[in-house]
Amino acid sequence: MKKAVILAGLLALNLSLFAQADEQTDSLKNIHLEEVVVSSTRAGKNTPMAYSNVSQAEIRKENAARNIPAILQGIPSLVFFSEDGSGVGNTSMRIRGTDATRINVTLNGMPLNNPESQEVYWVNLPDLSSSLQSIQVQRGVGTSTNGAAAFGASISMKTAGARSTAYGEASTSAGSYHTFSSTIAAGSGILKNGLSLDARYSRNTGDGYIRNGFVDHSNLYAALS
Repeated sequence: MKKAVILAGLLALNLSLFAQADEQTDSLKNIHLEEVVVSSTRAGKNTPMAYSNVSQAEIRKENAARNIPAILQGIPSLVFFSEDGSGVGNTSMRIRGTDATRINVTLNGMPLNNPESQEVYWVNLPDLSSSLQSIQVQRGVGTSTNGAAAFGASISMKTAGARSTAYGEASTSAGSYHTFSSTIAAGSGILKNGLSLDARYSRNTGDGYIRNGFVDHSNLYAALS
């Protein structure tokens, strides 16, 4: 009986020492991360739908202080309207014959459509194109899940990301009907703490093509990322 008790005690001691050795050698920490859901409203090359991508270089080429509908007038099936005749003032568009109430517009994934009329009043977003990195126009229902406003088409806009180094730039341009555009921009670049600050101010003025079609718009854009 004593031998059995001694053997059982030695066995328990060996198991305890083995467990302690495992605990000492295992120095890795278990960190439980929260669930992250990644979603997108943009179409890719394998997405079965009609879409057009507009790069930052193309946006700058067509900008000239004009609103987004004027910049996108070369997109297939898109018809652009301008009340002042210059594309700087109040503008609108149709895609595949669908009016603005059925065109879903997002900026960095956030819907811009008015909750009551479902339209986007581009005149309230002057010189937005100067802050954009890319635009995608999806003709038809598309990939958006933002409701009835996406029935006719979807426009997905993405702002430019942070630059790695500090910068400062200024530009001015002039066009027909006394149209002038001036822009000044500056950014801190990516700081040591990983943050960056970008700011841009622009002003657009013009008499317009038609009488009383003058514009005087100012825009201040700031981003902390």
